[in-house]
Amino acid sequence: PRQKKKRHCRFEAINETNMFAARAASRTTAMATRRTAAATTTKRSNQTVPRLANLEEMKAEAVAQLRARVRRQKEIMDATGHSEAEELAEMWKWIKISFAVATPVCVASVIKDLTLIDHAHRPHGPLPDYMAIQTKEFPWECETCALFDLECWKKCREEQAAENA
Repeated sequence: PRQKKKRHCRFEAINETNMFAARAASRTTAMATRRTAAATTTKRSNQTVPRLANLEEMKAEAVAQLRARVRRQKEIMDATGHSEAEELAEMWKWIKISFAVATPVCVASVIKDLTLIDHAHRPHGPLPDYMAIQTKEFPWECETCALFDLECWKKCREEQAAENA
């Protein structure tokens, strides 16, 4: 039984070694394939540069590329089946539809906001204790007044004037 176990361990070690070697080989093959594919395929772009050759061949290749582009553009235009005037008419139709839908929706939302919704404002008077928690004084002359609480500022200044008088 021990010998079988040792053989089994040796077999696992051999399999792991073969597995790592196989992975490394597949990575190397994949990288080489990518490099050759990248080198042989040309990427498409808006701007194509003629291959380096003599001046006449480069001009001929550039003219051929331009003619191919123009031909392809004509094929696309012929496949659409309608003229520029028809496209313009369709565009204006959808602009009119958009305004016909958007204008009433915008007007209705403004009317709703102005008439139906009650805007919540801060209640007048002193705040309840749970809302007036202050952990430190404010860094101005009236330490207990909020910056835009004008009533508190008025009371604070009156108290300071009474103390100074």
